[in-house]
Amino acid sequence: MQTLIRPAVTLFVMLSVVTGIVYPLAVTGIAKVVFPDQAAGSLIVKDGKPVGSALIGQNFSDPKYFWGRPSATGPMPYNASASGGSNLGPLNPALIDAVKGRIEALKAADPGNSAPVPADLVTASGSGLDPHISQAAAEYQVMRVARLRGLQISAVQRLISDNTENRQLGFLGEKRVNVLALNLALDRLAKP
Repeated sequence: MQTLIRPAVTLFVMLSVVTGIVYPLAVTGIAKVVFPDQAAGSLIVKDGKPVGSALIGQNFSDPKYFWGRPSATGPMPYNASASGGSNLGPLNPALIDAVKGRIEALKAADPGNSAPVPADLVTASGSGLDPHISQAAAEYQVMRVARLRGLQISAVQRLISDNTENRQLGFLGEKRVNVLALNLALDRLAKP
């Protein structure tokens, strides 16, 4: 019996060390060398302090800022530990009510805007953490942000253009704007 237990325990300890310590340290070390920004969480730093990640949305509700996609995480929005969609189907009354409420909030913040509301401003992404909005969603908010900040519309449009990311690999997805990066650029242009 002891001849069977000893090799089993030895193998268990060796595999635990390799898969639990050596492999994770090797992968982390390679990632820090090859992809240092991503391995550190793609943090966005302002005045020497991290203010967020380029990969996780943030809750902007002040009308002087661009608003991102709604978050489906709970109990607080953009909670990375609760990533996931709402799982509400397109005919679900709860989703319809939530979208109507979001449209009303956008209209209340900018009553003179009669343009159609882009879908990504009223529906959450699959993860509930999406940091990006479409160019259309950013442009929908230009008048409100420019008016409340006392900026020229062309200056705000230029900020959107400067912060627009192209399609991945040139053909995947659509052009998009990182809301946190855009709002930080907006703060640099004119203090709120």
